[in-house]
Amino acid sequence: MIRSIAVWGVAVGMIACTARSVPPTFAVAESFETGTHAFVRALSIDGPSLWVASSEGALSIERASGKLVRSYTTREGLLVDYVFAVSTDRRGTTWLGTNSGGLARVDGDRVTTFHVRDGLADPWVYNMAYQRDGTMWIGTWNGVNRFDGEHFTTYRVEDGLINRWVYAVAIDRDDSVWFGTEGGVSRFDGYTWRSWTHADGLGAPNSWRLKASDNTGFGTLTAGNQHRHDLTALDPEGKETYNDNYVFSLLIDPQGIKWVGTWGGGVARFDGRTWTNFTTRDGLAGNVVYAIAQDPTGRLWFGTNHGLSTYDGRVWSSVAPSQRYTGGDVYAVAIDPDRSVWMGYRGGVARVRPLDRR
Repeated sequence: MIRSIAVWGVAVGMIACTARSVPPTFAVAESFETGTHAFVRALSIDGPSLWVASSEGALSIERASGKLVRSYTTREGLLVDYVFAVSTDRRGTTWLGTNSGGLARVDGDRVTTFHVRDGLADPWVYNMAYQRDGTMWIGTWNGVNRFDGEHFTTYRVEDGLINRWVYAVAIDRDDSVWFGTEGGVSRFDGYTWRSWTHADGLGAPNSWRLKASDNTGFGTLTAGNQHRHDLTALDPEGKETYNDNYVFSLLIDPQGIKWVGTWGGGVARFDGRTWTNFTTRDGLAGNVVYAIAQDPTGRLWFGTNHGLSTYDGRVWSSVAPSQRYTGGDVYAVAIDPDRSVWMGYRGGVARVRPLDRR
């Protein structure tokens, strides 16, 4: 269960400048705690509300005050407390993707769960996205689902998906659907599939000569075909790891450029023909990229294993550690209408704002 919600606190951390130019100044303005052991896995903005998905349940927070509006755990009807994903569809309905508890639809006090018996590909639901007509696409750890509100259609490797473990889903300008998986990136236009891997240029090469993770990440299988969940991107000795083809996050910007977050290969940019990779050598905080968001100015934000980075197309900057935000793994990023940036990490959520707001 979520143990505590703290009132807003102030914690200022200045952004690190690059040698190329002086970037805008950002700081951690406010933060709140979600419990020491709660990993914040996803964030979503819905009007005045901030939705927080964590390993100890989901929260609806009033953004302006930081007041807790409602929490959702097994007490409120979820099958499990661990929530991977949260999003609000075009009709205003909020959906929660859970760890082994399927897909949950939230309507006030009412929680309706969809599971494998209902047609869901797998009870581990990691991401959701919506086409123009409202059709939902769901990334799971055993393929993807298309959900029209009544029926689930499942697509797996045998249908053309590059890999069974799907972490990211995004809709392109032409309404095609893109998936980030443990084995690369796939695109589905409703008729045909196409995929890209590290061999095509996805992710920077392992020039650091890091070892591959023994557990191969968040979605692995143990004896008996059961999933095992492990958040660490480190090896047993505490050293960083690298897994080619492994995609954590995916964003498609208004120009149709794909931004892909990888495990150890940094951020990959794909314009439809060429892959360009950015790593810590360019200014990215960490080479494991869990989350990507874009604000209304076009600035990109990346949650990494070494903090939050931002890129304006020329300059990379990273938000420095502060009193509450220690600069470690940032698993979630979201942008609200007033351009505030929210980031989620173990134990809390923080809001980042430019200091020179006018």
